[in-house]
Order: sequence, then structure tokens, then C-alpha cells
Amino acid sequence: MAAGIEHGRRSRPNIRIIAWAGAAALLLVPLVAMQVTQEVAWDVTDFAFFGGLLLSVGGAYELLVRASGNATYRAAAAIALAGVFLLVWVNAAVGIIGSEADNANLLFAGVIATGVAGACLARLQPRGMARALVATALAQALVGMVALMGRLGVMSSAWPGDIFAATGFFAGLWLLSAWLFGRAARA
Repeated sequence: MAAGIEHGRRSRPNIRIIAWAGAAALLLVPLVAMQVTQEVAWDVTDFAFFGGLLLSVGGAYELLVRASGNATYRAAAAIALAGVFLLVWVNAAVGIIGSEADNANLLFAGVIATGVAGACLARLQPRGMARALVATALAQALVGMVALMGRLGVMSSAWPGDIFAATGFFAGLWLLSAWLFGRAARA
């Protein structure tokens, strides 16, 4: 039998092990940055928050991977969870509406809640997941509209461009994930 082939299948490294190792490496980045610059000054709480976020998103991906062996489904899940990770992280680090201390950023919890509730209602089935991610994109757009119409975060020097950019970016991620879930439903 040729090298690299086992039982008619190509052997490959376990992607999940690589992903978890990557998450652990991400947790080390701020630790290393703290050694070379004064700009990064994390405390135990920051590391615990970041580690908890990585564990939550990684655990959710593990759950979704078990829901389907379809590669398109898994890609859709990865994109959706990357969006959740980035939305939480950006809000915690610098905030999207104003600064990270601006309470208006709590509106984005509704975006994530929309996705989670939709995924539960869909029972992780691809067609329902596609609908849930479209609803999440609509919730993202709604938060952006509320922020703009309510002039939330107007003290920010980047207002309103930061809200437009974030709304477009995250809504795009949710819609890309919805499209991939739709493709997985048709497969």
C-alpha cells in the first residue's frame, strides 16, 4: 500500500487537533506582545475572558461538526462562529458603537442571541440554519440602523463609518454562512 494511504483513504492530520492548538497559540499572542510592547497590558481577567471565548466558540464548533459530516455545512458553521468570535472580541476590545465602555454595544448581544435562538429552533439542520443566519444578518442591520438613527457613539472620531463598516462586514459574514448552509441543505 502506498505511503499516506490507509484503508482506501488518505491519511491526514486531525484538523480539530490543529484548530485547538491554534486556539491555544492565539491565547499566547498577547502574552508575547506584553513582553515586547507597553501597548498590550493584559491582566488575569483579560486572559480568562479571551480563553473563555475561545473555549465557547471551539466547543460550539465541536457540537456543529458532530451535527453533519458535510464539508459545506462545516465551513458555514466555521464562518458563523468566527463572526460571533470577532463580534464579541471587537466589542470587548474597542467597541463598535463608540468605545468598549459604551453600553450601546450591548445591542450586539441581541444579534448573537438571534443566531443562537435560530440555531436551537432549527435543531442545527442546514435549511433552518440558513434561515437563522439570514435573521442574524437582519438583526445586525437593525442594530446598525438603531445606532445611526439614534446617533449612538457619535462622539467617536470614526462615526458613522465604523458603524457602516462593522454592520456591512458582520452582515456579510452571516449571509455568507447562510448561503453555505443553504448549499449544504441541497447536498
